[in-house]
Amino acid sequence: MLNYNEITKGKFITLGNAPYETLSSHIFRKQQRKPVNQVKIKNLITGKVIEKSFHQSDNVEEASIENETIVYIYNNKGEFWFRDANDKSKRFNLSNEIIGEQMKFIKENSEITALVFNEKIIDIKIPIKTDLKVTEAPPATKGNTAQGANKQITLETGAVINAPLFINEGDIVRVNTETGEYTERVN
Repeated sequence: MLNYNEITKGKFITLGNAPYETLSSHIFRKQQRKPVNQVKIKNLITGKVIEKSFHQSDNVEEASIENETIVYIYNNKGEFWFRDANDKSKRFNLSNEIIGEQMKFIKENSEITALVFNEKIIDIKIPIKTDLKVTEAPPATKGNTAQGANKQITLETGAVINAPLFINEGDIVRVNTETGEYTERVN
């Protein structure tokens, strides 16, 4: 059980048999009243974000969420297939609701972390930055480069991002998977 002041950013809690991740927390006092912890929490099953206040007398159960390493195998007609990291025969697919848009930056046979609640995968966590090869990059054109001109490039996973003009086909670039933005060229 967690006290009201132990519900901080990154903690997993259970409310009404559903797991929540704490996105932010702020403890404050209103005039001469008792302290209150104002938190923003995200339901890990539905993805809905809500705000909730916890008072000094409140206790919340900490969610037992386990991290499990899984391997991304392939994508076929919108189905994403994975396998257990230790047992290649245990294959399964996950729905688009769990995966979302984040898989467009993950290469086949890459290890990722799955969040497991009640023996069911409810979410996946991918690395914040990943290195990918550029498969298509149009040649740089002369013109107005005073504002730092960009061009659209295609990565080996099929994702299309904006990158500086000096990026060429065959280069390896580092991409921020949370924002989908180019960060740097890798040597």
